Amino acid sequence: MKNEANLIQILAPEDDRLTEYRCLRENRLARPMVGAPHGVFIAEGEKVVRLLILQSAYRVRSLLISASRSELAAEYASLVGPDVPVYIAERPVMDAVVGFPIHRGVLASGVRVNPPRLESVLNEARACLVLESLANHDNVGGIMRVAAALGGCDIQGRPACPVIMDHETCDPLYRKAIRVSMGHALRVPFATVESLPTAIDELDQHGFTTLALTTGADAVSIDDLEPVDRPAFVLGTEGDGLSEAALSQVKVRVRIPMSPGVDSLNVVTAAAIALSRLVRPV
Repeated sequence: MKNEANLIQILAPEDDRLTEYRCLRENRLARPMVGAPHGVFIAEGEKVVRLLILQSAYRVRSLLISASRSELAAEYASLVGPDVPVYIAERPVMDAVVGFPIHRGVLASGVRVNPPRLESVLNEARACLVLESLANHDNVGGIMRVAAALGGCDIQGRPACPVIMDHETCDPLYRKAIRVSMGHALRVPFATVESLPTAIDELDQHGFTTLALTTGADAVSIDDLEPVDRPAFVLGTEGDGLSEAALSQVKVRVRIPMSPGVDSLNVVTAAAIALSRLVRPV
């Protein structure tokens, strides 16, 4: 049943219109779909979905809202316009569709775009975060939130700290990464590169100062670092850190001083400290 506000009641979890919402634990949404040649992503939670609608450059494909949130569904329907279906389902039906209890009761499908080239995300950047082989979606989501919060903005107020990643780094548009980022993965520019050393060279050519965050004894303390123009912090995998190939390409190796007995920081924490020391947020 459909009304003027484009609200569509879903009565059965088998409804074919909800294909992309099924089995959300499966990372299979980046495949081409009708009307979405690069696939879709799923945003979860009221704040994240609102950010998708109002602040991101991504097109909303549909929304799936619990019947208990009918006022929110009507508001979203007015924001996305009549061409975007807003599906409403009772909680048991919604849980059956996605495969587990959706406590927030708010989901949206967004349309992925062709990933931008590295050069296009660097033009207006004030700083940059470069990721090598980050395999944890929580960490990637946290990095995107840190980039938005501490990486500065352009004159339109948009995040000006893109995130560059290699193919071993997990998808920043995976549902959990978007949720941990509080939706800012949908605002922060990002690009995936074939070769991290080549990308570091390109950053140098664009006037960035590449700095590897490492615990190596030969690294310069971040407390002793002179101000740098357009810093690009290179961060490595959660276990082994940066590869020798990446370390050999950067201009400066930087360490964050820590208390004795602590060998490293979480990569998100390290990125936050680095940006807060060298980049003004506004």
